[in-house]
Amino acid sequence: MNILIMGMGYVGVTTALLLTELGWNVTGLDPNESRIRMLSQGVLPFYEPGLDDALRKHLASGGITFTSEVDMAVCDNEVIFLCVGTPSGSDGSADLRFIKEAAESIGKNMPGYRLVVIKSTVPVGTNEQVVQWITQAQLTAISFDVISNPEFLREGSALRDALEPDRIIIGSENDQATERLRSLYEKLSCPVVVTKPKTAELIKYAANAFLATKISYINELARLCTKLGVNIADVAVGIGMDHRIGAHFLRAGIGYGGSCFPKDIHALLFTAQEHDLSLTILEKVVQVNQSQAVYYLDIWEQLLGSFNGKTIAVLGISFKPDTDDIREAPAIGIIAKLLKSSAVIRVHDPVAKLPGSMYSEQLQQFDSLEETIQDCDAVILCSEWKPYITADWGQLKSLLKQPFLLDGRNMLDGAQLTSQGYHYSGIGMNWTQMHK
Repeated sequence: MNILIMGMGYVGVTTALLLTELGWNVTGLDPNESRIRMLSQGVLPFYEPGLDDALRKHLASGGITFTSEVDMAVCDNEVIFLCVGTPSGSDGSADLRFIKEAAESIGKNMPGYRLVVIKSTVPVGTNEQVVQWITQAQLTAISFDVISNPEFLREGSALRDALEPDRIIIGSENDQATERLRSLYEKLSCPVVVTKPKTAELIKYAANAFLATKISYINELARLCTKLGVNIADVAVGIGMDHRIGAHFLRAGIGYGGSCFPKDIHALLFTAQEHDLSLTILEKVVQVNQSQAVYYLDIWEQLLGSFNGKTIAVLGISFKPDTDDIREAPAIGIIAKLLKSSAVIRVHDPVAKLPGSMYSEQLQQFDSLEETIQDCDAVILCSEWKPYITADWGQLKSLLKQPFLLDGRNMLDGAQLTSQGYHYSGIGMNWTQMHK
C-alpha cells in the first residue's frame, strides 16, 4: 500500500518514518514548501534524537518522499493519515480548522476508495465530523472509511515509542477497514485495542490527563514535604514501589509543559463543560501546575533576599530534555517572573533557543554553560539535560558570584553540593533545616 501522511510536524514525521521503517512506501505532505525542502534534503525542522538518521536512511532508499501538491498526493495513495495540528483556541477548545481543510482536500481529490486514519489528537466526536467534511466535499459519491488511531509519542524518545509501542488503539466502525490498518502495523509486537471511534479519541485525552495528574499530585505533596522537612524523593520511591501506583511520573519538579499535556487537558475540560460537567480533579491539576514554579520561586527569592538586581542563570528552557520544544515550558514562566523582579537573566540550553524577540539587555542566551553562569548570583535548573547532570559543579562554583544552586528538577545530589559549599535548594524538602 502507498501511504500519505498529511502534516509534517512532530507526529507526522515520526509516523511517516515509522511506516517507512515497517516497509511501506510513504509520502509526506505539507503546505509549507520550506519545510518540505528541508525534509527532502534530510534536515529535520525540529530536534528529535534518532529521527534525523532515520530520515536520511529512508531518503537514500527511496522509501519516503515529500510533496506540497495535495491533489496528486491524495490521488496516488490509498491510505491517508491525518497528522495536522490541533492548536488550542482561546477558550481551551481544540481548533480543528486544519483537520477540516485536510478532510475537504481528501473529498475533492480522491479518485476511489480511501482509508483515512486520524492520528492527530482530536476531541471526542471528530471522527464523525471528518466523515461529514469528506462527504460534503466530494463531487461524486465515493466510498471511504475513517478510523481513529491516536498517537502516544513522547518528545525525546519518539522513534523508540513508535517502534516499541505499549499498545495500538484503533477506533473503527468497519471490520474490513480495521484489518487493513492492523496490517500496516503487523510487524510491531504489542497489544491492539479495537474500540468505537469516540472511545479511541477519549483514550488519548484520558491517558495524558492521568499522567499530568500524577505530576501535579507529587508536586503538591512536595509543598507539604517542604513544610515538614521530609524529602519528597524518598516519598516518591516509597509509594512508587506499589505496583498499583508505579514509579513513573512521580519526580517532583516545577511542573509539566510541552505541546501535549497543557493543550490536551484544556481540550478535555472544554469537552466536559460542553456537556455541563466539571472535571474538578483535572481543574486542580491545572491550578497546581500553573502555580508550582511560582511557589518555589518565592521560596528561592527568600534565600537570595531578592531577585532585584541579581544576575540569574536559567539552565534548560525546553520543557524536558532531548527536545527543542519550549511551548508551555516552566522555564519561560520563570524567566517572565524574574524579568518582572528586575533580575538580569543569562540563559542556556543544549538545543532550544529563545525567540529573538525576547532578547534584551536584561535577557541573553549563551552557547556554553561556563559563559552562562559567569558572575551569576544563582543558577536555576529547569530541565534535566544530561550535560547539567554530569557537569563538574565543584569546578564551576568558582565562576559564580554567589553559590546558590536552585534545582527545579531535583536532578543533582543536594548533599554533595552542599558539602562543596553550595547553597542548594530543590523541590520538596525543608532545605534550611537540612543545612543546619
